[in-house]
Amino acid sequence: MAVVGIHGHGASHVRNVQRLATAELVAVADPQGGGDLPASVQVFAGLDELLAAVEVDVVVICTPIQTHVPLAELAMRAGADVLLEKPPTASLAEFEQLAAVAEETGRALQVGFQAQASEATLTLAKQIADGEFGELRGISATGKWVRTARYFQRARWSGRRRLDGIDVVDGAVTNPLAHATAAALLLDGSTGVDDVRSIETELYRANPIESDDTSSVRITTSRGTPILIAVTLCAIEHLDAAVIVHGSKRRAVLTYQADLIDGTKYGRADLLENLLAHRADPSVPLYVPLEATGGFTRVVEAVRTAPDPAVIPPGLIQWDGEGLDRRPILQDVETWIDRASDELSLFSELGAPWAMPG
Repeated sequence: MAVVGIHGHGASHVRNVQRLATAELVAVADPQGGGDLPASVQVFAGLDELLAAVEVDVVVICTPIQTHVPLAELAMRAGADVLLEKPPTASLAEFEQLAAVAEETGRALQVGFQAQASEATLTLAKQIADGEFGELRGISATGKWVRTARYFQRARWSGRRRLDGIDVVDGAVTNPLAHATAAALLLDGSTGVDDVRSIETELYRANPIESDDTSSVRITTSRGTPILIAVTLCAIEHLDAAVIVHGSKRRAVLTYQADLIDGTKYGRADLLENLLAHRADPSVPLYVPLEATGGFTRVVEAVRTAPDPAVIPPGLIQWDGEGLDRRPILQDVETWIDRASDELSLFSELGAPWAMPG
């Protein structure tokens, strides 16, 4: 196995490969170098150099969003199966391109939406499909997160919509809180490209960045379910994201990061182990094949083509900390997120002060 992008979140992928008894980490690629790795692991600056020198069966890709498609294509054309970090692509056109390469090469491609392999997410999806919630009024997803200036300065692409003329589509909805949207779509059974009927976006920013850090998005699925996403990176404190199911018979809260349904703990499968099991026996289905991220990619496309995020008025923002620890706290954002979730409404429909005309 090989891992591409081994710093930051990529380090967790290196550790995950190393813990497996059925796999061997033989090489990594990262322009920053290899760091603390066993002497047996070869280090390359790029994946092209790695593939020219080493034969690998599986490539794990944890690199900037705009590099996902060319790197995944390079790996699959070299005969490797791929675990690709989310979001898989920055546009619907790239998604279709990647799907075509996977079909042409016959390689397996798993996308790193870990919550899709959670027993909590899958159990809740089955309960909805079995009618345990009665009439489904809607699904909402909330994220009240904290990100400092350090987060947006960790890489050139962070906080960017485009970089060097290439789509990046970073932002609260599409990257850090992407799992919330993907999980909500899975609960509705609406993971495919054609499972989404319409998408309304409201993108805002308090930070001096290009992308959104506070947003509400409403997806209407082909089955008529409204899915309301209300998220921020400008909260008072960092809380676990949640996906809430609103039914006529009951309500449930999925805390996907902790694998909880209404506080009850569930297990979680490992996406890399699942990919290896699929390689050994193709009858074992992947938890997150590329086609199961089509609905989410429709959301990425809607964010990509939406107007640039509106700047939140300075009077609504309190700044905390200094230097790289500096961060904005958006006034009452938690209250507006909770209302958006409960009422399945966009910020502007609720009259949130930053979303009012003018």
